[in-house]
Amino acid sequence: MTDSVQFIPDEHSDPNIDTNNAPPNGAVGVPLIPAFASTLALAACSGGGGSSSPPIAIVTPTPTPTSAPVTAAQASRFLAQASFGATRADIALVQSMGFSGWITEQISRPRTQHWDWLVANGYTASTFINSQAGFDNTVWRQIISEPGQLRQRVGMALAEILVVGIDGVNQQWRQFSVAAYLDVLLDNAFGNYRTLLERITTNAAMGAYLTFINNRRANAASGAMPDENYARELMQLFTLGLNRLNMDGSVQMANGSPVDTYTQDDVSQLARVFTGLVLDSTDSSTPDRLRRPLVINTGLHENGASSFLGTTVPAGTEGIAAVRLALDAIFAHPNVPPFVSKQLIQRLVTSNPSAAYVGRVAAVFANNGSGERGDLTAVVRAILLDTEARSDALLTSASTGKLREPVIRFTNWARAFGATSTAGLWPIGDTSSSSTRLAQSFGRSQSVFNFFRPGYTPPNTAIATAGLIAPEFQITNELSVVAFINYMQPAIQNGVGDVRADYTAISALANDSQALVDEVNLVLAAGQLSSATIAAIRAAVDSIATTATNAALNRAYIAILLTLASPEYITLK
Repeated sequence: MTDSVQFIPDEHSDPNIDTNNAPPNGAVGVPLIPAFASTLALAACSGGGGSSSPPIAIVTPTPTPTSAPVTAAQASRFLAQASFGATRADIALVQSMGFSGWITEQISRPRTQHWDWLVANGYTASTFINSQAGFDNTVWRQIISEPGQLRQRVGMALAEILVVGIDGVNQQWRQFSVAAYLDVLLDNAFGNYRTLLERITTNAAMGAYLTFINNRRANAASGAMPDENYARELMQLFTLGLNRLNMDGSVQMANGSPVDTYTQDDVSQLARVFTGLVLDSTDSSTPDRLRRPLVINTGLHENGASSFLGTTVPAGTEGIAAVRLALDAIFAHPNVPPFVSKQLIQRLVTSNPSAAYVGRVAAVFANNGSGERGDLTAVVRAILLDTEARSDALLTSASTGKLREPVIRFTNWARAFGATSTAGLWPIGDTSSSSTRLAQSFGRSQSVFNFFRPGYTPPNTAIATAGLIAPEFQITNELSVVAFINYMQPAIQNGVGDVRADYTAISALANDSQALVDEVNLVLAAGQLSSATIAAIRAAVDSIATTATNAALNRAYIAILLTLASPEYITLK
């Protein structure tokens, strides 16, 4: 870890950034206060691993009265969990409608399809057949600019559980294939989880990513066996997990050891069901077949009985009917409610939900109150309105919250300050580089295990000593921490490509450092910056005289960057 973090020159070394654009109005880079930068970078690396851990505060949550007015800080905190970033208008809307009302309004919002956007922008031209062009553009466009932000945020959570990464999809028209997959997740984000399981099972991108397209039944003569990849990951990662769970997410034990959820024989038998799934056409001149559900080639499908998880798909069952029976059996397993619920809580609210929190949400997953299992609308509402998500009393607990994902840190800035793309193409690109960009790019996981594992704990840290987990730290290290700051500095000042923020409103506060920092603190950090951090940021802002050239913009830039880099912001509470 370096002793300080400094702004890089305006001409960013990252080739993905348009360096021909000079800072607006002659704005210049301003160095960070070294002591503050050192503190924030060290904190973002989990305390450097050598610090002692504070005692974990066990706070009994108290329900927030439903009739109490929603404060601006509470609205901003809620939006940090339920969207890709708060805006002043969003905060006012939550205050006006209340948490539940805002959720209801968001669920009704329409969205544009990734697929349709790619078509409208000409990516069906034959020159793009072996390309990924357009994929990152439509992803950034939606998560930053779509008004249905709750659907977008839940869609990302689902995409990090039911993972497909574009680089692992070995198909022509890859941008369309994965766009169609993301459309499935977003279209079903407020639907039923059982329906979603069927839609991803018959999706071309998932079939390519987990290698079950053209999966063949066993051949006794050659000894060939069906591909087991999807059968295994469907149970391990998408529905059940490795160990039997109680409804509160705790692991069931027998003779001092965790109870296994399934066996290798369960995997092998289930794999027989997922044979014969193929694309419905051989026409690759257009991407259209990648949007349609897979179909069964009866010559490849296993016709014999398949027994797994205590159930049997009878011999002679038609292919799609066999798939549905298998998914029904898995969906009915008692592990599904706590396994899926806990991961959704982790993605939206906190890395270390209490057993009671998991249990409450899992109960809603099992029965939404009307006898429906897997109702994602009810589950999302339960997660976001739970007392552990909304109670201010928990903000001081060391076990509350999560590390903000790098993609979300970037979108927080973009949304807070009205970033738009002049040409409407959102050319932000792949931000996966951990040395020059964000160390994460939505839709580009290199593994079905996501960018980070839900149970990851950074070793030799105060987090590990406290017995907590922090999944996002799996992509967080000294290099990525510095890269984030160095990437955001020119992004804030110059934009990325033609994606530029609008600082008109915030610049109007720039002469008053207290008002400026308070506003940035509210919109980005839900008012959670400590007094020491606020003082350090104000000192940096006040180091730029109000009479200096382009003082208003430069003072705003430094307030925004230092807030984004602060430990209290990077930790979402």
